[in-house]
Amino acid sequence: MIDWSPKQIVDELDRYIVGQDEAKRAVAIALRNRYRRSRLPEKVREEIMPKNIIMVGPTGVGKTEIARRMSKLVDAPFVKVEATKYTEVGYVGRDVESMVRDLVEASIRLVKGKKEQEVRLTAESMAENRLIDLLVPISHRQQEHTVINPIEALFSGKAQSNTPALPELTTEEKEKFRSKRDEIAASLRAGKLEDTMVEVEVDEQPKLGMDFSGMGVDINMNDMLGGILPSKKKKRNVRVSEARKILIQQEMDRLIDMDEVTSEALRRAEQDGIIFIDEIDKIANRTNTSGVDVSREGVQRDILPIVEGSTVPTKYGPVKTDFILFIAAGAFHVSKVSDLIPELQGRFPIVVELKALTREDFRRIVSQPEHSATKQYSALLAADNIKLTFTEEALNAIADYAYLCNEVKENIGARRLHTVMEELLEDISFNANGRHPEIEVVVDEKYVADHLSGDVQGKVLEKYII
Repeated sequence: MIDWSPKQIVDELDRYIVGQDEAKRAVAIALRNRYRRSRLPEKVREEIMPKNIIMVGPTGVGKTEIARRMSKLVDAPFVKVEATKYTEVGYVGRDVESMVRDLVEASIRLVKGKKEQEVRLTAESMAENRLIDLLVPISHRQQEHTVINPIEALFSGKAQSNTPALPELTTEEKEKFRSKRDEIAASLRAGKLEDTMVEVEVDEQPKLGMDFSGMGVDINMNDMLGGILPSKKKKRNVRVSEARKILIQQEMDRLIDMDEVTSEALRRAEQDGIIFIDEIDKIANRTNTSGVDVSREGVQRDILPIVEGSTVPTKYGPVKTDFILFIAAGAFHVSKVSDLIPELQGRFPIVVELKALTREDFRRIVSQPEHSATKQYSALLAADNIKLTFTEEALNAIADYAYLCNEVKENIGARRLHTVMEELLEDISFNANGRHPEIEVVVDEKYVADHLSGDVQGKVLEKYII
C-alpha cells in the first residue's frame, strides 16, 4: 500500500475532482487505515475489519471519478463492478462471487506487472540476442541435434530427426559469422531494421469454444486444460519492432515464477483488495413495489456474505473476503439507503453524501482540473494545427450555460460540459483537417453567445448525451 497521509490523498484527488470534500476525506481515511493496519502485529491485524463506505449523490458529481482516480492512486488490487450485472443464484447471469474472481485477476496483473519491471532489462537483452539469431540464422552445422519427446512431437507437429552431425565451422567461418552478428546488433540498436520482416514462433492457444458465463459460472476451459495439453507453436511473419515486443514478453514469462506471483497476488487481494460496487441503488427495494424486487433483494442477500467475509473459490485458490474494502455508490433518486436490507446496511457503516454541482462548481470544473474539458479539446484540436484558447469570460459563460441546461433539463452533472463543448466547437472540429498552417482560435464570450442558444429550453442537445 502507498505511504500517503489522508491529506496527501485528498490533495491528489483535488487535481482531478472539484469539491466533494466529505467523500474525498472518507476515502482518504479508509485508504490510510489500510496502510495503518498493514503495520500492526498479525494478532491485532486479524481483529481490525475495514469500514466499508456508501457514496450517495446524483449522477455526474464525481462518484465514479473518485473511484477511477483512486484505482490509479493506490498500489493495491482494485476492481470496479456494476451491481446491476449480477443476478440472484438460480437466474441466468453472473453470480456475485465473480467480483472476487475479477479482483484476483486484477491482483495477478498488478503483481506480475511489478515482476516484469524487475526482469525487463534482462529480458530485453535476451530478446535482442534472439532477434539477432533470427536475422543471422545459425548454420545447420552449428546446431545440435536433440531428441524430441514423442508426445511433444505429436502435438507440435515436429518429427524426430536422426540426421548425422555435419562438420563444425572453420575458424574463418566462425569469425565471419561473429562479424555479421556484431554488424546486425549495431543496426538493431540504431533502429535501422525496425521494418525488416522476421519469422517468430509463438504459442497457439487451443480454442475449445465452451462458454459458461451466461450460467453464472466463470470457467476457462483453456486454463483448465492448459497444463495437460502441451502448447502448440505457430510461426508468424512480423516486423522487427513487433517481434521485439513478442520476444521480450516471452523472455519475461520464462524469467517470472508464476507460482510466486500467484501466492503474492492472493495475499494482496485478501489483505489490500478494494472492490467498488457502482449503481448499488438499482438493487435496492423500492417502497410499495413487488415482482422484480424479489430478484433485487436476492442479489443483496448474495452480496451480503461476500461483504461480511467468506471464502470464495477461484482458479488460483480460495480467497477470504474478510479484509477486502468495499466502496459502494449510487444516485438513490427513487430508493434510499434505508431501502437496502438491514444486514447489508450494517456492513456499510460510513455513508457520505455528494452534493449536486453549483454554478461556482461548474466554473471551477471547466478550467481547474488537470484534465478539464477545455484542456482536452485544446489538445485534440492541436493535433490538427488549431491553437485553441479560452478567455476567462468565455469559461464563465460555458459554465453558466452548462449549469442552466442542467436546471431546465435532466441534471446529468459535470457530463453536461461535454454536451456543451461539442455544440460550441462543432464547426471548428468539422472543418479542421491538419493540412493547413497553425491557426489560432480565441474563444471569447461573444463566440460562446453566437454558438450556443440563448434559449436553453429550445436547444436540442440530447443527441450528445452519453
